Amino acid sequence: MDPVTQGLLGAAAAQAFFTKQLGRRAWLLGAVGGVLPDADVFIRSAEDPLLAAEYHRQFTHALAFIPVGGAVASLPWLVRRRYRTQWKTVLGATTAGYATHGLLDACTTYGTQLLWPFSTMRVAWNCIAIIDPVFTLLLLAGVVWAARARRRAPAAVALGLCLAYLGLGTVQRERALAAQAQIAAQREHIPPRRTVFPTIGNLLVWRSLYEAGDRLYSDRIRVPWPGPPQWTPGATVASVNLEDLPPQAQANPRIVKDFERFRWFSGGWIARAPDAPEVIGDARYSLRTEAFEPIWGVRFDPGSSPPTEWVDRTRDRSLDLGALRREITGRDAAYRALPP
Repeated sequence: MDPVTQGLLGAAAAQAFFTKQLGRRAWLLGAVGGVLPDADVFIRSAEDPLLAAEYHRQFTHALAFIPVGGAVASLPWLVRRRYRTQWKTVLGATTAGYATHGLLDACTTYGTQLLWPFSTMRVAWNCIAIIDPVFTLLLLAGVVWAARARRRAPAAVALGLCLAYLGLGTVQRERALAAQAQIAAQREHIPPRRTVFPTIGNLLVWRSLYEAGDRLYSDRIRVPWPGPPQWTPGATVASVNLEDLPPQAQANPRIVKDFERFRWFSGGWIARAPDAPEVIGDARYSLRTEAFEPIWGVRFDPGSSPPTEWVDRTRDRSLDLGALRREITGRDAAYRALPP
């Protein structure tokens, strides 16, 4: 999730448990704990372009690291003598904030190594988008109200509503998966792998992605709360395997290693960018809704040092709010009933 939402969730958690002891200060301690895990974005190297992708949402986001992260977050207060008599409360507030971060990130699509160091599996529950104003505003209202009233109840209520919202996202995900299965069956596909992702800012419009044969199929599915799901066909692209790389690339151990690292990072959802076939992109995300244009990917050049280049097109991304609004409200004429 975005840093603002992470900070607000950490603040609400600290307020819900420690407002009585810390008063208005509780929100700040929780907010610092809530955003601290993303300090891993500073782990990067010019010699290893995939290092940042490998370590973001890794050990700092793991469940096992929560006590360490909470202790680090508490240091700005505990180095001051006036807070040392309350060290248990201060540590509890920052740790409560820190504990929320990895769990919330795991609710998104990107993937979070919650079980590190015991497993490198990237947990992604796909029940909320990386940016969701409804979720953020619920937290903001609860944190502000709790701070002004110096009461824990508003923060606790906000946390309860946000938990219910994530539960709703889980229900919507399952409805989208059921619709996806119907779409695949109509195409006579039996996907060995399939998933759906919520789109920015809502739980109604979902990006569908599944594998059939050597191709990836991407569609849009709308799951309104009252009424049956709808869908609109999207793009299809060939998936990429190591054997699809040029012989010179396959003969380079560093490229082979980086290819597998990128495949792991992308959950195996990788394909060539149609407008730049030398770029192998993360098929979970696209600059366009009707076609596949990866937001990020890798480019391999055996003659370069390093032979791997990280390709980031984030700045080229433009969100058509009008088009998204039409999708959410059901006024997009491209959507149709599910196939029988």
